[in-house]
Amino acid sequence: MRNIGFGAAILAATIATGAAFAADVESSPYGGPARRSGYSWQGPYVGANLGYQWGSTRNNATKPAGVLGGLQAGYNWQNGQFVVGAETDLQLSGAEDVFAPWKFSNPWFGTLRGRAGFALSNILFYGTVGLAYGGLRAQSTLTGVTETKTHTGWAAGLGMEVALMGNWSARAEYLYVDLTDRAYSLTGTSNGLNSSMLRLGVNYRF
Repeated sequence: MRNIGFGAAILAATIATGAAFAADVESSPYGGPARRSGYSWQGPYVGANLGYQWGSTRNNATKPAGVLGGLQAGYNWQNGQFVVGAETDLQLSGAEDVFAPWKFSNPWFGTLRGRAGFALSNILFYGTVGLAYGGLRAQSTLTGVTETKTHTGWAAGLGMEVALMGNWSARAEYLYVDLTDRAYSLTGTSNGLNSSMLRLGVNYRF
């Protein structure tokens, strides 16, 4: 897991370095480079992401983990270097684990979050917090019987987004999601899910 985090950090740093240089310079009417005075993050955007999720099931020994991917959409407002916004996303996940007679998986989840950040021209550093919801599936490996419930909870994280050429931007994000406990007849107890995830994504800003 440390290797995944290290790789994401290296990739994000590489994107940031190259994009910062590219966005800081634009063509002048005389054919040479000209210094860009500022950058606007204001407006709506849509995008997609891919990443890795790992976590633990409460009141159960399983630790679901797997690849995830999904779509996001949001809107930013900017005042000087301060950027605030709202974002929603919907994810499909392969996170699952088996321990003894139980298998738990988190096939999907979504969030509705606020974002607040600080822009350094074409680089945006931000924090995010809000509501989460998602499905948790329990299965008996002995009988094959399954039980699925929809959970609500909360999400919070940190990220960095870099504006690229045109209307495109790329980002790296860490997100923590807590899906609160619900009673499961199959396990005879209440279960919920704590998950961490690293996501790399792209956005198209209108």
